[in-house]
Amino acid sequence: MTRSETRDGLLGEFLADPANAALDLTTAVARCSQALGLQQSLVYLADIQQRLLVPLTDSVLALPIDGSLAGWSYRTQSLRVEEAGLAGLTAWLPLVDGAERLGVLALHCQTLEPVSLRRGRTLASLVAMMITSKRAYKDSFIRRTRTEPMELPAEMLRAFLPPRTIGTTHVVSTAVLEPAYQVGGDAFDHALTGTMLHASILDAMGHDLASGLTTAVALAACRKARRTGADLPQLVESVDSALARWLPDQFCTAVLTQLDLASGVLSWCNCGHPAPLLIRDQGLVAGAMEREADPPMGLPSALATGPRQVHQIALEPGDRVLLYTDGVTESRMRNGTEFGLERFVDYVVRATAAGELAPETLRRLIHSILDSNSGLQDDATILMFEWRPPLH
Repeated sequence: MTRSETRDGLLGEFLADPANAALDLTTAVARCSQALGLQQSLVYLADIQQRLLVPLTDSVLALPIDGSLAGWSYRTQSLRVEEAGLAGLTAWLPLVDGAERLGVLALHCQTLEPVSLRRGRTLASLVAMMITSKRAYKDSFIRRTRTEPMELPAEMLRAFLPPRTIGTTHVVSTAVLEPAYQVGGDAFDHALTGTMLHASILDAMGHDLASGLTTAVALAACRKARRTGADLPQLVESVDSALARWLPDQFCTAVLTQLDLASGVLSWCNCGHPAPLLIRDQGLVAGAMEREADPPMGLPSALATGPRQVHQIALEPGDRVLLYTDGVTESRMRNGTEFGLERFVDYVVRATAAGELAPETLRRLIHSILDSNSGLQDDATILMFEWRPPLH
């Protein structure tokens, strides 16, 4: 048996031992590294606002996502290598679970050979799966990725949110939400089936715990209906009924969409919300998704004169669709002017032209809004999905 086969066998034995499933992540990574014959490795997780890469140890400093080679690996989802003095080299490998960026893995070694690189990539894949499987119940991950206390409405809403990014090789949906620690009534949702992408954005009336409860109930009602195969009007009806029963004085605006992954046909309902935007061929298709909106979900739905309207449009390969709340465009820059729809669209168009990954586009965009702003007046949420069907 070769040395390489021995190493692979040691890793297999480690993974096959049920006792190792209970190890904390730092110990598990150290033992996996040892089994693979790797010198040393360290996990960094992106903080909730995607500004820092935070190590899972107190003995090492956090790194900026903007302005470090580790951050470059995170932003581009690619390998980066740098000299590390007497320690040899540090290889930065992105930690990605499916389409979601989690952080980076620092692999310290004297030399980086094809075998050690392959093992490093194997370790990065294992670590990403470990993080995803444990973070739902491991508060240690949550503490590491927060830089300030979370307010109660935000804590409640974030418990309901799906991963920030989901996708396959042919479609990706990604979202950002600010203010990260004080969000009130905004939320996003996205999910995949074998044939469909479901993506939604919601904005409840107000900016308090009642707003968060409204959005949480709306999300739960929507998911309950969606998971039984309901169509868009039935999804909205489910939310209308739930809010009317449990929170009769509350309402929320929303856009609910369904994208057929094979044909590219996008269906949507607009319940009192800003119209979605379509980016095609590095430009905005003006008015492409502007339709007369239905009343918001909840009690105002009783004022509707007819059934909910379902609109459709055929996407083309490479199209990006933007859903957003008015807190984005109505945010005030330091000079007093609104961020505005034109500036918002221009940013996404330029990022698309530059070939930027969809999650990175939204990360940089929301930071641009925050950094040029003296303080958000309302929650600001953006969801963007991109359709890239297989070539025939």
